Amino acid sequence: MKPIQRPSHDASHDRWLVSYADFVTLLFAFFVVLYANSTTNQRQVQRIAASFRAALGDRHAQETLLKLFGAGVTPPPMSASVADPLTPRDSPETTARNANGVDLLPSMVQLNKSLEKEIKEGRLEIRLERRGMIISLRESSFFPSGDNTILPNARPTLERIASNLAPLPNPIRLEGHTDAVPIHNARFRSNWELSAARSIALMEMFTGDFALPRERMSIAGFADTAPVASNETPEGRAKNRRVDIVVLTVEGALGEPTQSPVPP
Repeated sequence: MKPIQRPSHDASHDRWLVSYADFVTLLFAFFVVLYANSTTNQRQVQRIAASFRAALGDRHAQETLLKLFGAGVTPPPMSASVADPLTPRDSPETTARNANGVDLLPSMVQLNKSLEKEIKEGRLEIRLERRGMIISLRESSFFPSGDNTILPNARPTLERIASNLAPLPNPIRLEGHTDAVPIHNARFRSNWELSAARSIALMEMFTGDFALPRERMSIAGFADTAPVASNETPEGRAKNRRVDIVVLTVEGALGEPTQSPVPP
């Protein structure tokens, strides 16, 4: 009589679990790679956006930036958009202040549109730097030579600038600059006095005629110590004679004195 052959239990019917576990592991790794790649792309986009903002100040460049990245790109958490996204934050207190800031890029694009004619004529220029948005007014279009009286035909331009700055919470610093040619007339003994006086004249128009808050303003006179071009040529000296309206970022405002409530 043949012995009864019993079925072998060596072959497992659960081998599909091994393949399933491998598949789940690969699927998990796939999603991890996707997440890491999306995070890297966002950082790359922020780097490119910051580079655009810091390096390009003309209207076409800024509009190109908006078309490329749109409103979906989250700027670094600064009061202005010009900041390296990899720059570490100084302290939790600074981070809290940064979180309350605004992006200056939309304001710059709006100003470029509003002041397109003046920009094309070379009367002013607008650019972004780490310390803020800078509206640079050429002396020849806003002040008589060697004087701090604002020209009457400059008033409409300054009014448009003031209306664009009014909604922003950022502090504003008015910086007067001259060329290297010494001045000494009946009103001003030096370029230091002239540069400061022009800043003050602009501040008085902004606050008195266009109702910008005085507490947002600060004044600086640099004379010929911060040129943007060579003082060896007439063209360079003309560029150096200017008043810069600086809409300060949080970083740019760190050097400003803090406003504390006056005790009773």
